[in-house]
Amino acid sequence: MEDASSDLLTNLRANRLLAIIRGNNPDACFDTAMTLIGAGITILEVSLTTQGALTVIRRVAEASRGRAVIGAGTVLTPGQVREAQEAGAQFIVTPCLAPSTDAAFNLGLPVLVGALTPAEVYAAAREGATAVKLFPASVGGPAYLKALRDPFPDIGFIPVGGVSAESVTDYLQAGALAVGAGSPLTGDAPRGGSLSELGDRARKFVRLAQDGSAEGHRAGGARQWMS
Repeated sequence: MEDASSDLLTNLRANRLLAIIRGNNPDACFDTAMTLIGAGITILEVSLTTQGALTVIRRVAEASRGRAVIGAGTVLTPGQVREAQEAGAQFIVTPCLAPSTDAAFNLGLPVLVGALTPAEVYAAAREGATAVKLFPASVGGPAYLKALRDPFPDIGFIPVGGVSAESVTDYLQAGALAVGAGSPLTGDAPRGGSLSELGDRARKFVRLAQDGSAEGHRAGGARQWMS
């Protein structure tokens, strides 16, 4: 577990970007994932709210072996954790502390735990989150992330929810370990939209993430902070 968490944190520090895929067309979601990988985004989350999500995870994991790290998102139950791992998910993402958190730890999977308030951030860290998914980040924006980092300077925060290309730099300069982007990045591609336009957006996000402040590199993971 420690090695897997450390590896994920290393990847997040290096790439600064987590792509979030959700949609109602499994084939389009697979094509979306492969287009993102081709554009240089190598950490992807497939939400379990996606139609055929486990099949998408399995297909992407097999097609991208060695080139990308694939996780499952919106994971709430121990059963979902097991199914996601069996499909090939290498990490788990939750919207909040849930029964899935301990189940993932027990299976050796890193977990990005969703939290918003200081109390929720502390609870996520105490439970052993690999990093904290600040969700929904749009509620407070980069200024709120900066304020949270004052009492929690060593926790890795990944803002998710409403992160646009225009806000990537601001979040990274506020100290984000990485940013998580869903529909502002993927657009309508998971529903069968243009993959060419997706590739252009993805390359823009990659450039912005790599040009962002190095401040987030100083943050560790929640598990490191609690150790």
